[in-house]
Amino acid sequence: MGTWFGSDWVASRRDFRHPLGPLRRTPVRESRPSHRIHDTTMMHLSTEATAKIRLAPLRGRARPSGHLWVFEGQIAEVRGSAGAGDVVDVYTHEKRFLGRGFYNPHSKIRVRLLSFQEEPIDEAFFVSRLRAAVALRRMVAPRTNACRLVYGESDLLPGLVVDRFDDVAVMQTLGYGMDVRKDFLGALLVREAGVRRVYLRNDAKSRTLEWLPLFKGFLSGEGDTAVPIHEGPARFVVEIAEGQKTGWFCDQRENRLAAALYAKHKTVLEAFCHTGAFGIQAALAGAQSVEGLDVSAAAVALAESHAIRNEVAERCRYRQADAFDELPALEQQGRRYDLVILDPPAFARSKQAVAHALAGYKQVNLRGLRLLRPGGVLVTCSCSHPISEQDFWAMVQAAARDAGRPIRLLEQRSQGPDHPVLAGMPETRYLKCLIVQTF
Repeated sequence: MGTWFGSDWVASRRDFRHPLGPLRRTPVRESRPSHRIHDTTMMHLSTEATAKIRLAPLRGRARPSGHLWVFEGQIAEVRGSAGAGDVVDVYTHEKRFLGRGFYNPHSKIRVRLLSFQEEPIDEAFFVSRLRAAVALRRMVAPRTNACRLVYGESDLLPGLVVDRFDDVAVMQTLGYGMDVRKDFLGALLVREAGVRRVYLRNDAKSRTLEWLPLFKGFLSGEGDTAVPIHEGPARFVVEIAEGQKTGWFCDQRENRLAAALYAKHKTVLEAFCHTGAFGIQAALAGAQSVEGLDVSAAAVALAESHAIRNEVAERCRYRQADAFDELPALEQQGRRYDLVILDPPAFARSKQAVAHALAGYKQVNLRGLRLLRPGGVLVTCSCSHPISEQDFWAMVQAAARDAGRPIRLLEQRSQGPDHPVLAGMPETRYLKCLIVQTF
């Protein structure tokens, strides 16, 4: 194991220089295919540690085993010279080797650990990690051409997210170390994952926290950004350039199929329908009717196109409406359904927002439960990581009490297996999906 050599020098922020100069918060730009030769090797990048970082004392709290983030406030001293994206070694306060990762002096997450071994972060390292990620997806997602190919920390590749849609890999480099290696990683995806094109969706606002610019466009290849996919019996089109995040929520794939099992000969209401994927699967499973609501006109148009594509348009109706207003209106009209699906966007992105978010979730769940016939089924979801599974289940129970509708839990679900949860990193488990039945 490596040793900590000396402790008489402490780095300050002034000792590091951002290679691109001061952060400029510019709008998202669309990059065009370039004819320049991309550097798809790692010859100019560090593969061994350029600095050694010693952590501060734990002060009675144990560091979570397996956690891959080292925060600014956890660092006591730095020895050596490391720039943004360089490889560094991390040591405990007692000077025991902890791990090796990418450094960013401009982020609150100063180090994203890649390995707990002293191994080169070279081409062989990334090939091994990517092959393992690809092998897992071939095993857990064999009946679709759309899946999360690389899930950052859970694949021991923190700061890298890749979704595969048919022959296209949509990549996000959300950490500095991955971003400076994006040309190499794009070439590796073509070689090892068998994709033909790589599209960058580096327009996530979280990149500004890393001092990274926002942009999107093809990194490798070019062509149509509307990509046909299939999930079980359903056919959809993913707009990789304009859709949310990478263009499609692969994490709900198994939940959509699970919800469809309760839909045969039933009337279905899908609030926050977005692409219409839950309702389309329900219709293909034999639903009598599907009614979809979304506040976005573009989402309604997309859901309608998916109904036509799957030849279920005669049983699917979509309209633009705010679910918070429309659900109570439907109740007042005396409308009732056999299956209500609630898949809203994240209501809480921080711990400070949890209380307000739970109030919002309770409101829509109460309304959804009141719209159910006796024996009806509610499928309710939350992608808000700060809200725990226990708090979400407690909220649903409180909504049921206030609605005067006794319920029983049929299924407690989460994200699909192409979004594995890394032990030691609770941040990698975020999706809650409960299927409950009313009496």
